[in-house]
Amino acid sequence: MPVRTLVVDDDFAVAAVHRAFLDALPEFTVVGEAHHGMDALRAVEELHPDLVLLDIHLPDISGLEVLARLRARSGPPVDVIAITAAREVETVRQAMSRGVDHYLVKPFTRTSFLERMNAYLAQRAEVLRVGREPVLDQDAVDQLLSAGQRKPRSTALPKGLSAVTLRLVTEALRSTEGDMSAQEVGDSAGVSRVSARRYLEHLVAIGKAEVQPRYGVSNRPAHGYRLV
Repeated sequence: MPVRTLVVDDDFAVAAVHRAFLDALPEFTVVGEAHHGMDALRAVEELHPDLVLLDIHLPDISGLEVLARLRARSGPPVDVIAITAAREVETVRQAMSRGVDHYLVKPFTRTSFLERMNAYLAQRAEVLRVGREPVLDQDAVDQLLSAGQRKPRSTALPKGLSAVTLRLVTEALRSTEGDMSAQEVGDSAGVSRVSARRYLEHLVAIGKAEVQPRYGVSNRPAHGYRLV
């Protein structure tokens, strides 16, 4: 499933730019916008986003206060990426202590934005993967803490595909001896079935994977993918 994202920024034009950037990534879907801190808190309760892109400078309460209240609430957890011009050491320190997942300083390029979102996707996928284990050893803890910190390398991919997600899809196929459906790959990689299929079709097109029909209980053919 795409990451349900709430965009919070007091500048309507900037919020629109962030929304447009996210529209280039099929792994994300924008579920709403908020331009005040209290509106952001209400939107989280109403829309149940997975991720909040949070400005620090807001007209009513600060983004730091929003972050603190999100961490104190009893509802489902929500990830937070601060996207702000605030670069004071104390502001960054407080954001980190209150559980911000990433911190992106304005102004930034579209490429920087997309790289940070891809890093977040890698972190999220690692959390989902490791989270299946009831108890973690030191290696798993280290992987979890370092997830998303590795900067993705630039690769020539079709528009809308990311190197980070391509790697996750490839690793999902590599993890099994048989073939996998797009839904199974999507579940493993932390993306939707539609997104997984786009990456799988790309792997087939460049000769790194093959596709063959699979028949289920309904005897209707589906597609199974495997690395070659």
